[in-house]
Amino acid sequence: MMQGIPQPAFYIFKCQQSAPPGMPKPSCVSQANPESQELFGYLAQQLMSKGIMGTVQPIQTSCLGRCQQGPVMLVEPGHTMYVGLNKEKIDRIIEEHLIGGNVVQEYVIAEEFWAEPVAPATMAG
Repeated sequence: MMQGIPQPAFYIFKCQQSAPPGMPKPSCVSQANPESQELFGYLAQQLMSKGIMGTVQPIQTSCLGRCQQGPVMLVEPGHTMYVGLNKEKIDRIIEEHLIGGNVVQEYVIAEEFWAEPVAPATMAG
């Protein structure tokens, strides 16, 4: 029996949206926050250094629609939206959520900003 290449256990969608200077809308990558510009590279570097890059797939995305909470990233499976990210939070998310299996609740978006999903079928027609 032929063995397939395993799929990633996690996908991490990291918002890389950057609003132009002078725009009132906040963005996840900001000129005013130099660390925000380094977070995706830092995430990938940490996954590689822990030896888990093959099972965790980081993906750069544009806006995830929660700009006021940024920098943000979405971990799948689970629809776990982490907000207000910095390098220390990413380290803890890798250790406790991705490796340890426990969502880091204090970094998760508040329910009023991330309610239960609405099924498309209920909206159609």
